[in-house]
Amino acid sequence: MADSTSWLPSATIDTLVARAGMIQTIRQFFSEREVLEVETPILSQFSGTDLQLSQWHTEQGHSLHTSPEFAMKRLLAAGSGDIFQICHVFRRDELGQRHNPEFTMLEWYRVGMDEFGLMDDVVNLISFCSGQRLLERQCMTYEEAFLTADLPDPHRASLTELQQTVADKLQADAATWTRDDCLDALMSMVVEPSLPRESLCFINQYPKSQAALAQHQDLGDIQVARRFELYWQGMELANGYYELTDAREQKRRFEAEQAAKISSGEEKRGFDQRFLDALDAGIPSCSGVALGLDRLLMILLQKKNIAEVMAFAFDRA
Repeated sequence: MADSTSWLPSATIDTLVARAGMIQTIRQFFSEREVLEVETPILSQFSGTDLQLSQWHTEQGHSLHTSPEFAMKRLLAAGSGDIFQICHVFRRDELGQRHNPEFTMLEWYRVGMDEFGLMDDVVNLISFCSGQRLLERQCMTYEEAFLTADLPDPHRASLTELQQTVADKLQADAATWTRDDCLDALMSMVVEPSLPRESLCFINQYPKSQAALAQHQDLGDIQVARRFELYWQGMELANGYYELTDAREQKRRFEAEQAAKISSGEEKRGFDQRFLDALDAGIPSCSGVALGLDRLLMILLQKKNIAEVMAFAFDRA
């Protein structure tokens, strides 16, 4: 027998009023800075290549986007200047206290700004939304975050050492895990819970294998990605890149990711040639960031479950 109350919204009406107010405040923030609001399709003829994300596909072969990134970069190449978008995105196999298969993302791009300038922009936005003008912040590298959590050097440790660390720390059989499998598990299960909760904590200089759309940086014996993530109140909140603008290098990375997906048993799907054409036409130097609006509202309203800030979560959709 169906639950007779399942027609009700997941969030209270007061929460939905607060949600609308936050979105209005975000639009005000960008309007004051002359950042253009744009809309792009959520249904694409092409699939993404990210190994960590699983998409929904239609019978006709179209895909629901996991991010508006490719389309927004096409606008950048066309001369849009600074842009932002608030949209719904879709990711399969993501359901839980902090995950819903359909959620709301804020994504924006700043022309002529590197990843550190964009971190400042993120802090300013959150301060504007929260009314807390003096939010504490700190920044550490991916390596520093691992070492502080008493883990091996994530860039230089051998795969065997990382697999053994997973076994010791997480009691998991990691004998067949890849390097990124190990790093992702240690990041989410060991590093993330150890990060300071009250301050906005930025982690940067990720392994280059974990940022196919970001520029790389040479640190002498290793290369890292010019990528950052923001953690606040124990949650991953935002993911930003100093964007790769080289079409040839981007295609090479897409081909490598596509090959990895096929080797893992996934159906071969073509990647977005229009996006590569836009890069080839010339995209300006820029940085971009995606921020989960549902999670931000969870923090601002001190909610424990993402369903509490959505009109209708997945089980009521």
